[in-house]
Amino acid sequence: MTFKSALLYYLKLGFIGFGGPAGQISMMHQELLEKRRWISEHRFLHALNYTMLLPGPQAQQLLGWY
Repeated sequence: MTFKSALLYYLKLGFIGFGGPAGQISMMHQELLEKRRWISEHRFLHALNYTMLLPGPQAQQLLGWY
């Protein structure tokens, strides 16, 4: 993963924002795991579980995890 490709993807995700946090998390799962294969399923679920404990918007915290 290059910095430029990650930046472009996260900008796209931020501008779309379709479906609220649940929609963004679903889009991240599809793009990061299935299409680009940047991370593993285990790491994604670990980050998702961790963000459920934190207050605030879950999708934005999940983006910050990476």
